[in-house]
Amino acid sequence: MPANPVYDVIGIGFGPSNLALAIAIAEHSAGHSAGHDGPVRGLFLERQPDFGWHRGMLIEDATMQVSFLKDLVTMRNPTSEFSFLSYLYSVGRLVDFINQKSLFPLRVEFHDYLAWAATRLAHAVRYDHEVIAVDPVTEHGVVGSFDVTARHGADTTTYRARDLVFGMGLEPRLPDGARLSDRVWHNRDLLARIERLGETPERFAVVGAGQSAAEVTKFLHDRFPHAQVCAVFSRYGYSPSDDSPFANRVFDPEAVDQYFTAPEHVKEMILDYHANTNYSVVDTDLIEELYRRTYQEKVLGTPRLRLFNVSRVAEAVETGDGVRATIESLTTREKTVLDCDVLVYATGYRPADPLRLLGDLAALCRRDDQDRPVVARDYRVDTDDELRAGLYLQGSTEHTHGISSSLLSTTAVRAGQILRSITTRRDTPLALSAWSRP
Repeated sequence: MPANPVYDVIGIGFGPSNLALAIAIAEHSAGHSAGHDGPVRGLFLERQPDFGWHRGMLIEDATMQVSFLKDLVTMRNPTSEFSFLSYLYSVGRLVDFINQKSLFPLRVEFHDYLAWAATRLAHAVRYDHEVIAVDPVTEHGVVGSFDVTARHGADTTTYRARDLVFGMGLEPRLPDGARLSDRVWHNRDLLARIERLGETPERFAVVGAGQSAAEVTKFLHDRFPHAQVCAVFSRYGYSPSDDSPFANRVFDPEAVDQYFTAPEHVKEMILDYHANTNYSVVDTDLIEELYRRTYQEKVLGTPRLRLFNVSRVAEAVETGDGVRATIESLTTREKTVLDCDVLVYATGYRPADPLRLLGDLAALCRRDDQDRPVVARDYRVDTDDELRAGLYLQGSTEHTHGISSSLLSTTAVRAGQILRSITTRRDTPLALSAWSRP
């Protein structure tokens, strides 16, 4: 038996999504006495030693692509003391931020905000705890709770919870055949790897056509003024992101409702129409800056920034002190060999399998004809009747809830919806268990 009492909910992972849920739980519990609809007992398990969110891309001049008003709480509770504005006030920068007349803070600053919020909820999270197993607890023939085992150093601890919320984030997406190494990186590790490079590089290659790829290209071009930076992508050029007001409605909370109830062919149409709000697109200002640099270098006869468009990395072979990349044109099939100090893949992310920790229990989770979890509107995985405890997903729901599923845009609202579902089910009497699927 676990040493701790039964928790109402355990969150696996403590990135922005589950941090927003922890805040929602804290605010809910502060406003309710014990008993019916009372406080929610929650715990979050995070494998990192402390809070961190895309640390490898905290480039000092990179800004957020989402308004500060879409923080952890404002769209759910505009009066929350956990808002970005409350953070600014607490650190003495509220007036300065207002005077800069921007909705988009520096990414470094927003990360500091997230860490500030996480610090205030340190009692609710166990860092350096990697979840290694989830086991069912069966009573009266149904699974009414879970035992969650986490590894902390050489020790393991088991916690029991009636519901689980998976907020495990994303993992790097790489082209087929690509392997990471000391000379081949994914951009998630950029800043840490750069600090350990320990040499004066002569050439980088950056693969990818999205915002991160463009930011990495600019960063390396700035950081190493004598190195050549080669950008490789299959498009003809960087494509601008559509952040116009009407297109941004695809990120509205109401858009999730509409997407969820839409026929499958309409969901595919929406994703196709509005992919340019998020996928493989770049801020217009950054595109123009990179073009300005390439043109200036052409005029001066010092081409350090080279663009290999409509191209791919056909082969990458490590040479001991670098990596030899063969770049192939997709139109002419012409090949160019580049001896690089480092090859950086800025090729995006994919959702981690949210149910991979369940073992045999995963067989009770229903899947669609593409082997994706069937997810209800409240973000709960649809399960067989035998599994009554709740499994909720923060992320990995683009197929059911739309394009904002892996973004910050609806994080605050989603946290409130998940919490409402948890408390409603907890406080609804049932014959065999206090936990039931819809």
